[in-house]
Parts: sequence; C-alpha cells; structure tokens
Amino acid sequence: MDGMIIVAVLVVVLVVVFAFTSIKVVNQASVKVIERLGRYHTTAQSGLNIIIPFIDSVRTTIDMREQINAVEPQPVITRDNVTMEVDCVVYWQVLDPVKATYEISDLRRGLDQLTLSGLRNVIGELDLDHTLTSRDLINNKLRASMDQATDRWGVKVTRVELKNIEPPPDIKLTMEKQMTAERNRRASVTQAEGMKQSAILSAEGEKQAAIVAAEGRKEAAILDATGKAQAVQLMAEAEGRAITMIAQAIGTRSDPTNYLIAVKYMESLRDVAKGAEKTVFVPYEATGVLGSLGGIKELFSGNGGAARK
Repeated sequence: MDGMIIVAVLVVVLVVVFAFTSIKVVNQASVKVIERLGRYHTTAQSGLNIIIPFIDSVRTTIDMREQINAVEPQPVITRDNVTMEVDCVVYWQVLDPVKATYEISDLRRGLDQLTLSGLRNVIGELDLDHTLTSRDLINNKLRASMDQATDRWGVKVTRVELKNIEPPPDIKLTMEKQMTAERNRRASVTQAEGMKQSAILSAEGEKQAAIVAAEGRKEAAILDATGKAQAVQLMAEAEGRAITMIAQAIGTRSDPTNYLIAVKYMESLRDVAKGAEKTVFVPYEATGVLGSLGGIKELFSGNGGAARK
C-alpha cells in the first residue's frame, strides 16, 4: 500500500509539473518563439498556448509594439571638417519575430551601431550650415538607410529624430556673432524701409496738396476771368443801350459818334489830370477839343430846340 501511494503521489506531481510546463500564456502585443529539439517550431501568439514539455522550449519573447532606442551624443564630422556632437532617437518595430531572433544576435546593439554609422554617412555629406538647417532632410535620409539595412532583420524603422546638434565652442561663438550682425542688419533694413515709406507718403501728400491747390487756383482764375468777361459784356451792353438811347434822342440831325468821342476825350483828360495836381494840361489839339465841345453844345442845343418846338 505504501508503495502504491508513493507511486500515485509521483504521478500526480508529474501531471502537475507537466501541466505547468506545457501551458504558456503570452501577453497582448507579444509573441514567443518556440523551438522543438533546438530548432524553430512555431510562434506562440498572445493568449493560452500548449507545448510539449521537455521537447518544446521557449527561445525568446519579443515585444511587437513600437519601441524607442536613444543614441547618446556622438562626434560626427561634416563635409567642411567641423566636428559636432549629435544625438538622436530611433523608433522601430519588429515585424518578423523569427528574423529578429535568428538573423542577429543582439538587435538593440545592432540598431545602435547602424544608427551611428548612418549619422556619420549622412552628416558627412553636408556642410555645417546645411547640417544645422536640414534636420528633416537628415532624419529622412537616416531613416531610409536604416530601414533598408534592418529589413533582413525583420525590423521596420518608423522614424528617426535628431535631438541636439552641438557645434564646437568657437564655431558657436562665431555663429552667435553672425546672428547678432544679421539681426542688426534686419533692424537697419526695417528702419530704412519705414523711413522710405514715410518719405513716399509725405511726398504723395504734398503732391496731392499741390494738385488740390493748383485746381483751386485754376478754378479761381476761371471764375475771375468769367466774372470779368461778364462785367465787360454787361458794360458793353449798357454802353450799347446808352448809344441807342442817345441816337434816338438826337435823331437824324447829328451824328452821335461825335458825342461819344467827345465824352471819351474828356474822361481821358480827367484821368491824366489826376496824376498832376499843380500842372495845367493844355491839349495838343485844342481845336479838336473845342470842336468836340461844340458838338456837345450842338447836341444839347438841338435837343432844346426840339423840345421848344
């Protein structure tokens, strides 16, 4: 009886051990590479998996999620022989767990070395200025070169990001001076542009003011000339009506032209005499004046006779 109990206990223990060693639970987003007698057998997916104890074994567990690999600052040399400290971050993901297990012995170390060599190759093709201003170009070139190399490892490089690019201290000081000079130049250009725009606006304002003033003078001159023309026209019409009235009053017996000549002559003598208060002005043609006066007398005497009649 004691021997049968011991055998039964051993059987139970073996069954329990067999059960624990044959059941494998795989977490979500992970896989296990299963080997049978030292050779690849299958890939256990997430969930409950059964293997044969002592025949099947788990080679490795691989995380299928996107992973991050940070590269420490490394010295790299640009095309113009400037040594800089560059570090970056590589985002990668395992697509084929079998290749990632059997094609490379240390995947993370291989990615580190591949990243360093890729950085040296890409940055070595650029000079200092392009290295500092072409982060996207460097990221894309480095990702493409690494993705091509890691394809046989079953790994996909999804993204590469440069973190810091540190030039030497003397180059950094020179760049800071250059940036200061560039800012001063831009400030001077901006100030000059402002002064230019101000001068242009001021000149435009003066131009518009001059145009408006000229238009005003033009309108004033036109109005003045129009007024004078209308005054002359009115005076001529008034004189015409006066001549008509005189001609009607004189009738046909005398010529009204003599009257008008005499009146104008007397007005001229009056205007000349205004400039010389103590000077006696004797007309050169006194007989003409007397003739004119006689004509005026004849006009008035004719009018009086006509009235008496």
